Amino acid sequence: MAHHKSAQKRIRQDAKKRLHNRYYKKTMRNALQSFRELTDGKEAEKAMSDLISKIDKLAKRNMIHKKKAGNLKSGIMKQVAALSK
Repeated sequence: MAHHKSAQKRIRQDAKKRLHNRYYKKTMRNALQSFRELTDGKEAEKAMSDLISKIDKLAKRNMIHKKKAGNLKSGIMKQVAALSK
């Protein structure tokens, strides 16, 4: 266990940040999962902009890697293109 006040504070702050980050990552994963289950093209286009926004925010805050964000967005766009045909 930490003995210094600053170390104890850091542990408290890290725990709070971990919960915060976990919430936003899980929200994005749930949105991605529900998006992948869509079969209607117009509905997918509406959901796409919201999902891409969530992914970009996570990448901006370094919760996910920027290249992972790019790969996710690419897959989303491919799915929307396939559903639009």
